[in-house]
Amino acid sequence: MLLQREVIEDAKKLIQDGIAKNFETKTSSGSSKNPICIADFGCSTGPNTYIAMQYIIEAIELQYKSHGLAAPEFQVFFNDLVANDFKTLFRNLPPNRNYFGAGVPGSFYGRLFPKETLHFIYSSSTLHLISKVPKEIIDKNSSAWNKGRINYANAPKEVVDAYATQFQKDVETFLHCRAQELADNGLMALQVGAAQDVILQQNIYPGKDIELLGSCLLDMAKVGLISEEKMDSFNLPVFFSTTKDLKTIFERNNDFTIERIEKLSPKSLFLPDVRMFVLHRRAVFEGLIENHFGEGIVDELFDRFMKKVVESPDIMKVTMLTLVVLFVLLKRKPRT
Repeated sequence: MLLQREVIEDAKKLIQDGIAKNFETKTSSGSSKNPICIADFGCSTGPNTYIAMQYIIEAIELQYKSHGLAAPEFQVFFNDLVANDFKTLFRNLPPNRNYFGAGVPGSFYGRLFPKETLHFIYSSSTLHLISKVPKEIIDKNSSAWNKGRINYANAPKEVVDAYATQFQKDVETFLHCRAQELADNGLMALQVGAAQDVILQQNIYPGKDIELLGSCLLDMAKVGLISEEKMDSFNLPVFFSTTKDLKTIFERNNDFTIERIEKLSPKSLFLPDVRMFVLHRRAVFEGLIENHFGEGIVDELFDRFMKKVVESPDIMKVTMLTLVVLFVLLKRKPRT
């Protein structure tokens, strides 16, 4: 999900305010032997992660200063999947950074750190990427078989329910793992892409751009560029829960208190040009497509996608009309 500048700025203010009100300096001694440990889950390759880490650290330093304490040292862990371009990430780390950086490859739908070693957790625009495609939607004998589609967008209820169930399990797993890794009273700031609770028009729904991409694959299958079997066995692991359902998942968790939760909506409708829109979708999905179909189809697929977006430019508005960013600030309850 591509975040607008105003959404990023609003999230920055909320995180800084959350640290000022909720970050407890006793969480760490602030000594070189026990630095403040921060983790960005789903960091990608920058620059957003560098910006976020800097303002988080500055807010924590200000908290120490306000209590008459010396600024601590900081260790920042950058996490993403093994296939992430960590080389580019670390090549572009700010040279004047005031923290030690380390990469931690692996899925965040599992434990990645020892117990109680993190003091602040950050994750932005990642939890809508589920851990796996629900197996029933590629099973020909299942009522949820998603033939001819690559996502739950505009699909039968059985398909949507399968995606929603997997999403719920994944978020619960994410929270359980982070609860073990986060120190008592530690904070976690999340920005999660979510669907509006009410969609006013029948033809406007989350994932319409993915549906259009799927139609390009379907066209390629019809002319023999890919096999129909390959097409029917491919689905993207992306799901946008409604804000209502997402809040319910957080409220049900017993390891955290919710310090703040609110929607961040763009204040203006920003319409990117077609080229940038297509390049963004390609950057997000190219790896998954190559892994399934091979490298040979990617250029052809996105050329076709570009032409369809040019023919139907309103598709670029749908994300802004149907999706919001839900900001959530959680605090780890003290262990008993």
